[in-house]
Amino acid sequence: MSAMSDFLENKIIDQLFRGQTAPTTSTLHVALLTAAPSDSGGGTEVSGGAYARVAVTSSLTNWAGTQSTGSTTASSGTGGQTSNNVAITFPTPTATWGTVTHFGIYDDATSGNLLFHGSLTIAKTINEADTVTFPAGSLSVTFA
Repeated sequence: MSAMSDFLENKIIDQLFRGQTAPTTSTLHVALLTAAPSDSGGGTEVSGGAYARVAVTSSLTNWAGTQSTGSTTASSGTGGQTSNNVAITFPTPTATWGTVTHFGIYDDATSGNLLFHGSLTIAKTINEADTVTFPAGSLSVTFA
């Protein structure tokens, strides 16, 4: 389950209904969180131990169309959902990162605005030298 942040909801409304220019980003940044954010932000992002957000370029190749997982054509589905078409792999931890319970998608690599957030199906304790990845099709974002 994922949710859109208040920041993004406001920007979309301002663009569609109020004639304002929406911020654009050609790259999204996936983050791991050890505490839940809310639509207004917050949460606790992993830090230290070689942690860094993972950049995923916004493209038809990297994110699925709404019609099906793995789709690489423009969206034509009815569910309002996309997922990653490519594996999203984090740097190898050089220390324990704690128990990751949520993900966030931001418009910047180090700070920026939270765009989407969601809980993981299963919380995962990340230890030193673990492989941390979202395989293709496993990170879903739904516009609801």
